[in-house]
Amino acid sequence: MSAPIATLRSEWAKLTTVRSTGWTLFAAFAVTVVFGTLVSALSNSQYDDLSQQEKLSFDAAGTSFAGGVLGQLAMIAFGVMVVGGEYSSGMIRNSLAAVPRRGVFYFGKVTVATGAALVVGMVTSFATFFAGQAALGSHSTTIGADNVLRATLGAGLYMTLMAVFSMGVATMLRSSMLSMGILMPFFFLVTQILASVPGAKDAAHYLPDQAGLAMARVVEKSDVPYGPGGGLAIMLLWVAAAVLGGYLVLRNRDA
Repeated sequence: MSAPIATLRSEWAKLTTVRSTGWTLFAAFAVTVVFGTLVSALSNSQYDDLSQQEKLSFDAAGTSFAGGVLGQLAMIAFGVMVVGGEYSSGMIRNSLAAVPRRGVFYFGKVTVATGAALVVGMVTSFATFFAGQAALGSHSTTIGADNVLRATLGAGLYMTLMAVFSMGVATMLRSSMLSMGILMPFFFLVTQILASVPGAKDAAHYLPDQAGLAMARVVEKSDVPYGPGGGLAIMLLWVAAAVLGGYLVLRNRDA
């Protein structure tokens, strides 16, 4: 058996035997669907109070993906735990002894975890779309409407990319606690504040979560200087930088 295949099997065994990672993926699914459905139900009840301009720009699909704000935090936790768990337990030394080629080890881990995150992300995005549209009632849209399928796929892909980004950051920091302590407040609070502050708003558009939100929109915002494709490109750049940074740290530093 080749080293890459053996590494993939080993990483799959690690992923599926650690309960915390499974529960974290379930949490990503649950909070995204529940919160998105609640926001959709609230939007439905308040729709008649909207101005005519707000009604014209109402994004039924985007409304159902509002739960992604919380779901991304669970995906961050998943990405951090996949990598950081081995550092906190000291198992990273055994893993690198078993797979001396650090690039093979690292990309095997990232590949397996990315596959799991992608499946959960896509299931979550479609589930939250249909649940949200049911809650929107007469103000809903359909999966076949213009750009709705693209936005649904974009929402699932964003959740996946956020998990991969977190894996890269956790590999660079080599600590679950430190990674969580930086990423959680940053994406839950700091980026939201920056996106609403006039002086920082233009720069905040290019942060990962703000780019990810653009991927899940059908109706584009006039103050955002790019569309869904631009959001994907920005997100991919952030992910590539984090993954590359993680690889360089793993390659050049002792376990």
